[in-house]
Amino acid sequence: MKASIRKMVLARDPYCFHCGESNDLVVHHRRNRGHGGSKLLDKPEWLMAVCAVYNGEMESVAWVGAAARSSGHKLRSWEDHSLPVFDVVTQLWYVLKTNGTKEIYEDEEGYY
Repeated sequence: MKASIRKMVLARDPYCFHCGESNDLVVHHRRNRGHGGSKLLDKPEWLMAVCAVYNGEMESVAWVGAAARSSGHKLRSWEDHSLPVFDVVTQLWYVLKTNGTKEIYEDEEGYY
């Protein structure tokens, strides 16, 4: 991943979406790249900052992975980056944008 992309994601996400921790952050691919897979997923809309502990648990603890899917932190191979992510700090859902920003998600009825 390019350093500029990593820097953009960490500027947008100054803390872990899961726990709010601001130390030991890593850039997490919402959709698994799989053993060095496609660099097409190295874009801000597919990436988010999480703490290293949560990043590891999403892959190694089944119930954490399932919870991560329900909060948009992990996506299945057929799911699109436009699915929102839940931010535990703000208690809001966001859509991660291609330009490296995020916007509050509202459904068609105006609910977050």
